[in-house]
Amino acid sequence: MLKDDDATTLEPAMKAPKPSLGPDELAPGTKAGRYLIYRALAAGGCGTVYSAEDPRLGGRVAVKVLHRRLAGSAEMVERFLREARVVNQIRHPNIVEIHDFGTLDDGRPYFAMELLSGTSLTALVEQRGRLSPREALAYLAPVCAALAAAHGAGVVHRDLKASNILVVREGEPPEVKLVDFGIAKLLRPEPGEQCLTAVGQRLGSSLAMPPEQIRGGAIGPAADIYSLGVLLFRMVTGQYPFRSNDAFEIERLHMYAPPPRPSELAPVPPALDAVVLRCLEKTPELRFASVEAFVEALRSAVADDLGARPTTRAALAIHVAVWMSEGSDQDDGLLEELATLLDATEMELGVAGFALCQLTGTALLGVRLLADDPEEARAQRSAAVELGKTLQALTLRAQQDGRLRVAIHLHEGPAEVRSTATGEVVSGGALLRTDEWPTASSRELHVGPQVLVGLGAGAGAC
Repeated sequence: MLKDDDATTLEPAMKAPKPSLGPDELAPGTKAGRYLIYRALAAGGCGTVYSAEDPRLGGRVAVKVLHRRLAGSAEMVERFLREARVVNQIRHPNIVEIHDFGTLDDGRPYFAMELLSGTSLTALVEQRGRLSPREALAYLAPVCAALAAAHGAGVVHRDLKASNILVVREGEPPEVKLVDFGIAKLLRPEPGEQCLTAVGQRLGSSLAMPPEQIRGGAIGPAADIYSLGVLLFRMVTGQYPFRSNDAFEIERLHMYAPPPRPSELAPVPPALDAVVLRCLEKTPELRFASVEAFVEALRSAVADDLGARPTTRAALAIHVAVWMSEGSDQDDGLLEELATLLDATEMELGVAGFALCQLTGTALLGVRLLADDPEEARAQRSAAVELGKTLQALTLRAQQDGRLRVAIHLHEGPAEVRSTATGEVVSGGALLRTDEWPTASSRELHVGPQVLVGLGAGAGAC
């Protein structure tokens, strides 16, 4: 099972073992029951996932192993193994399949599951920025089918977020898998089964957690519906409904602050606003009664939106990506420097007339429509290059100690545009798919070939 940015081709790690292994990591060639470990794929809060060979079936699987530091806790062992039992209890094509489970020689539990390659919804949104309502529906429909099956089996996921949704294959429709039931709650536990989360405890991610989960109250399917609203908001706007550098402040906003309308940040129809706001009701009983009701309302909102087809216009886009150098300590000073840099960059883009189409913790994408008049468009390109140089100078100071790296890319291409009461707004299109752009190197302003052609210059970096 691959999540987040782990979308690589799987090759046997035994050909090139790592020089050193952490205390938890299994060496290539280690046996987990009948499974032969190849390499580590990802590590989370409770375990590490490996690529492995199943000699009985002659194919690859993923093996998840509990961290050594948690193996001494009977509660954590039970929670870990219950994930496998919960998934097998649901058995749905849009949920990762668990094959079996067992115990390593050192006593740590593991379970084997289907090995999936793909891209997490987190990576997809970060690469493309905001999605159209139609695209959001395409990805969420299979997720909701999986959730409906889980709720029908008496299981609440409790940690529904973009990083736990894997896009295995693009298409019409896309193939999507819901993963990580590690903190799922059983609404109907088996007789004698231990309840692992008492009232007053809370588990989950604060960015998408409903008020009752933050308070440690009773949890039901409505908790997942709240998280669906957060997820839909993020997909169509590129942002979370509540943002802060302080996790406690985010939780306070979820509990007490009225959520913003997605249309305040992106060109979406009022019907979609209504869907999101109903999901984000503070009181569980006021949300959609079921996942099926949510999907039906979203389909209706998308159908209304299809009546206003977007047009295509040429536009300029500036993408600013910031990352931390390998081995850098993520102390408060570095994180503050990162936040300050992104805030200053956002302000410069806004002053220059670039609408923010993507905003994450490490990247910004600003877009501006090009004028129809050739000379005016050429002047806009020239101004955009100067803006890129201004941003480059702005970022150099943040990169001086070597812990931060910044790449700035100026690109030109087609964008989908919708007419609204306040004017034309960019709603999507190929220009927003930054994952398809050539990579810009650190400390360099890269100007795309279309921009340079429009300026009458040669291709390259400025």
